[in-house]
Amino acid sequence: MTPAFEVVDVHYAYQEAPALQGLSLTIGQGQRVALLGANGSGKSTMLRLLDGLYFADRGTVSAFGEVLSEARLQDDETAFAFRRRVGLVFQNPDVQLFCPTVFDELAFGPLQLGWSKDEILERVDATLAEFSIASLKHRPPHRLSGGEKKRVALASVLILNPEVLLLDEPTAGLDPQSASELIDYLVKCQGSGRTVVTATHDLDIVEDIADRCFVLQSGRLVASGATSEILDDEALCASAHIAHAHYHRHGGALDHRHHHRHSGEAARSSK
Repeated sequence: MTPAFEVVDVHYAYQEAPALQGLSLTIGQGQRVALLGANGSGKSTMLRLLDGLYFADRGTVSAFGEVLSEARLQDDETAFAFRRRVGLVFQNPDVQLFCPTVFDELAFGPLQLGWSKDEILERVDATLAEFSIASLKHRPPHRLSGGEKKRVALASVLILNPEVLLLDEPTAGLDPQSASELIDYLVKCQGSGRTVVTATHDLDIVEDIADRCFVLQSGRLVASGATSEILDDEALCASAHIAHAHYHRHGGALDHRHHHRHSGEAARSSK
């Protein structure tokens, strides 16, 4: 099967500051993948390249077997087909939400894709119910809480039923209940055929939402493998600055700092 994405020797810089440096990776269709790394490691930049918002300075990014290029996406038919298949939810929902009401946010994408009025009304109502935000239908997004905004942003992407869902730090700024509900949704994506790529440095959620991980550091891929293998490698997690560390006192002795991770299921059940 053709990979969902194939990234080959990609370089990208913001002016003269390198963000990605010779990065190569492959994401299969239907895989649930986590991009792990500290702030500034290149995770968000990678998502924007996969979504065709940025384009590599060097190297290639291919989606579904076709190279993503600025020239290709300037063709309306090609761009619409790609946007229909791939959806990105930004870390900060204020970047994504711009319509006067929640209803308008959900209807915006379908309108751009030429859906009929009846189909839009039906899908908006169904999506509002699915994400438990029907009560927000006529409210302006800028008046919502952080958790409500995240939910609306996710709903505005998933109403199009994309084959690929790209998520940038999806639990950042969420209260425990909202984070748990979001993770539950991502768990349901397992076996659905949808490709899910999540950029995060929150190891507590990774076992639940990803089967494979790519570890980025300073714009380079430093490790990849099954989620359990990556998270069990304490030296790797410490060197990539993604491990949790806490101080503990043992038998009245001096405090010691230990890197460790929580079980994703245990972390969720404690919330």
